[in-house]
Amino acid sequence: MVKTLTRVEIYDQSYSIAGDNDTEYVRRLAAHLDARMRQVARQAKVVDSLRVAILTAMNLADELEAAQARQERLERAIHEKTAACNAILDRALSRTG
Repeated sequence: MVKTLTRVEIYDQSYSIAGDNDTEYVRRLAAHLDARMRQVARQAKVVDSLRVAILTAMNLADELEAAQARQERLERAIHEKTAACNAILDRALSRTG
């Protein structure tokens, strides 16, 4: 895959992002990050860009952890329901066999 170079602006700073991703995808990520940083800056009343970046990273890391925990719970529930369905099928098949 060809590496693309995408120019974006995040929190009033320009960055050139190289990667395998679609340019529009990178721009959407940058716009999301910019919006989140501005939201954090407003809420925390912080102007230092490094502090804003760290607080934003902590918020995003928290959201990621919560999403991963939800995914694990869903996967366990699916596994349990699949096992229960398999047990029902096994019982039904053993009666007919």
